[in-house]
Amino acid sequence: MDQAAAKNTSMRGSSLALRLFMSATLWTVAILFVTGFVLSSIYRQAVERSYDRRLGVYLRTLVAEVAAPEEATERATQSLGEPLFDLPLSGWYWQVTRLQSAKPEVRSSRSLWDGGLPRLSELNIALGADGTRRSYVDGPEDQHLRLIERAVDLGDDGRYLVSVAGDSSEIDEETRSFDRALVITLGTLIIVILFTTMFQVRFGLAPLKRISESLAAIRAGASERLEGRFPFEIAPLARETNALIDANREIVERARTHVGNLAHALKTPLSVIVNEAAARGEDPLAAKVIEQADIMRDQITRHLERARLSARMTVIGTVTDVLPVVFALARTMEKINHHRGIAIDVDAPTAIRFQGEQPDLEEMVGNLVDNACKWAQSRVSVEVIPESSAPRPVVRIVVDDDGPGLTVAQRVQVTRRGRRLDETKPGSGLGLSIVVDLAALYGGSITLSSAPIGGLRAELVLPAA
Repeated sequence: MDQAAAKNTSMRGSSLALRLFMSATLWTVAILFVTGFVLSSIYRQAVERSYDRRLGVYLRTLVAEVAAPEEATERATQSLGEPLFDLPLSGWYWQVTRLQSAKPEVRSSRSLWDGGLPRLSELNIALGADGTRRSYVDGPEDQHLRLIERAVDLGDDGRYLVSVAGDSSEIDEETRSFDRALVITLGTLIIVILFTTMFQVRFGLAPLKRISESLAAIRAGASERLEGRFPFEIAPLARETNALIDANREIVERARTHVGNLAHALKTPLSVIVNEAAARGEDPLAAKVIEQADIMRDQITRHLERARLSARMTVIGTVTDVLPVVFALARTMEKINHHRGIAIDVDAPTAIRFQGEQPDLEEMVGNLVDNACKWAQSRVSVEVIPESSAPRPVVRIVVDDDGPGLTVAQRVQVTRRGRRLDETKPGSGLGLSIVVDLAALYGGSITLSSAPIGGLRAELVLPAA
């Protein structure tokens, strides 16, 4: 468990809230956009219907006057009651066309001047249920008009086409005015909804964020359980998570107990076998038994050690201060090697923590310092370097000695279990291989190279808290 994973847990909680907020925002904007478009279309249709009713009143008045036999056009102008029909190019026009004559007779409002209105029947505009055609057309001086026309059959008096047109800019201006008000209203509504959604996401998901932060603290070693009160809906999740953490610790403790029991159960019979074989003196069979028993003891030690380390690694949220461990080991090793005059220099920051258990750190650093003291002439250097590198922070522990050092081939050999390059030095040859196994279980590594002070450099990289 490392600090980067804990940070990622917290970031995932924050990103969940952000995704929910963005999703709600996008849906809100999309829905309001569609709503605004629909409302604008409905309002324009309503304005068009109102405008058409106005034009329809003028059209029915003209139709009634056309049906009257005398001076229809003159009376029509007076009865329409709209001065704009007399104002040249005002945008308001009427036109009456007699269709059955060889050359259609056209009478129109003064406002048309010397122009004319197009025929919707010739533009393939469909006939409405009320017997009229209506559409937008281009009028004189490139005016945009709303035109309505109706055919009138007077029998022997002939067929007439009556048209009335009005300036459609009134429709456009009315619609634009409504659209501006609609944009302001919906914009204000979007802002209010966004703030409301942000408030709901921020405070509604606060319990989940607390759980996320608590889990991050557990993974970082700052806490052991989910603490505090949670809402009714979230409380079962917190209880089950705490139960899972407790079950994990119980499993680890049982595993440690079983490993210890197995170690004692196997070592005692092996010791009896070795003692019995040793009592037989030079018997070849006894020598073979002792040899194989030593192999068995080595294998048992190795696999039990790996099981013990794996059990430790399942514990969540364990951290260890590096400085006290390094200084304590340095003082101990100086006392053990005081007769050789070995000086151990330590350079370590105070605020650096290892993401793991203290016994494991002591075992790894202790093996490296012990090995350096065995080979050093007079000096051993231990340096602890924190690094905040991606994807997680690490602590780099560098142990140098001024001994004879090792060749590249020898560095490969000494990390293998049981390999010793000098039988005159004390030890079993398991130290460096244990360090390699432990470091690998924590996701770290160990590298051997030449030390600047002349001997061997062992560089241990471990996850930092």
